[in-house]
Amino acid sequence: MSGRTLVLGESLVDIVERDDGERSEYVGGSPLNVALGLSRLGEAVDFGTRFGDDERGHRIADQLAEGDVSLVPDSDTADRTSTALAHLDGSGAATYTFDLVWDLARVTAPEGTHHVHTGSIAAVLEPGGTQVVEALRATRDRATVSYDPNVRIHIMTDLAAAKARIEEVIALSDVVKASDEDLAALYPGLSVPEVLRVWGAMGPAVLVVTRGADGVVFSVPRTGEVASEPTRATSVVDTVGAGDSFMAGLVSGLLADGLLGGPEARARLAEATLQDIRPALERGLACSGITVAHAGAYGPSLAEL
Repeated sequence: MSGRTLVLGESLVDIVERDDGERSEYVGGSPLNVALGLSRLGEAVDFGTRFGDDERGHRIADQLAEGDVSLVPDSDTADRTSTALAHLDGSGAATYTFDLVWDLARVTAPEGTHHVHTGSIAAVLEPGGTQVVEALRATRDRATVSYDPNVRIHIMTDLAAAKARIEEVIALSDVVKASDEDLAALYPGLSVPEVLRVWGAMGPAVLVVTRGADGVVFSVPRTGEVASEPTRATSVVDTVGAGDSFMAGLVSGLLADGLLGGPEARARLAEATLQDIRPALERGLACSGITVAHAGAYGPSLAEL
């Protein structure tokens, strides 16, 4: 490990309300999960986010500190901490209500930053979305970029605008991971291979589509190679955080293999084959397989892989 990874994105508190009125709260947010997951896998991580100086914000800060993730200055200066209220009916189905604050403080990448990851609401919801894109453009000459669109139709109600922003970030990225549900929301009627061709023409060197119990499809646009791998999950408690865990494993593996982490790594990734990226893909699958065997967004360590 020769550099630092900067993660940009939302952190929030998930409030789960059951039909009987019982409530539970959990620290969450897809980018936060990735930041913690990368740290557990041995990466030095800085996290640029936005939460309030309140009780919920303090819980987020404490969890990040416990996970050895460093906060970018002014990440804790929002008026309040964002929440996602999930009301569970008698069958367990959830209805979501979001209270989101996303106005990212100006981010200066810490010294030694060689990779930047972003995704989810952070790149789309304004005004923070524009600030994320500006940060990516400002650091891209010295850092590789990974991206997980993590489409949330409850929030990204203007899908045309969300799609335009998502494609803008894809064009800035070296590695893009999305779910088959993301693709179906953004490109109804197009198959996974068709979307991979569309995204591949935008510039990323590696594309991965997660398909839940059906494993993953991955491609190298330069060569046109496409392959699939089955899931590594042997038991499933829940799927919370599985995609984020996969993302952390994939990025960690590519960093370890010198295929992410600065301009020279970008050049190597641009020449990589499917065989070259398989070890990182295997690490991602191993991570998500462990995550689903635990309740909540559990992030495995290297020793568990």
